[in-house]
Amino acid sequence: MPAFPWSIALTANQQDSRPLANWQFRRLPWRALVRILQKATTTGVRMSVFAGSQNVIQKSPVQILATAGQTPSPLNTPAIEFIAQAGDELIISNDEVAAGTPTVDGIIYVDPV
Repeated sequence: MPAFPWSIALTANQQDSRPLANWQFRRLPWRALVRILQKATTTGVRMSVFAGSQNVIQKSPVQILATAGQTPSPLNTPAIEFIAQAGDELIISNDEVAAGTPTVDGIIYVDPV
């Protein structure tokens, strides 16, 4: 079960920050159950999620987190779960829309199905 955590500081009005850009499993070698948990330190972050040509989440607010640097837990963060096909490229795109400088913390799990 590959997993990848991240903590990324965004600049004011930054668009299309992609935390999975350098992850080796960004393009899935097999069909997988994908679970994404993500939080931000302000309410000004919007997230889009793609798997191949499918738009899984379209520009949705990211849940707020009190402290930067804490990996979200399934106990207090709603997970985004979906099945992705072999060969799909997973893309998480974060946009900062409130002229702030938030930190976005997240983790992704991919379980072969």
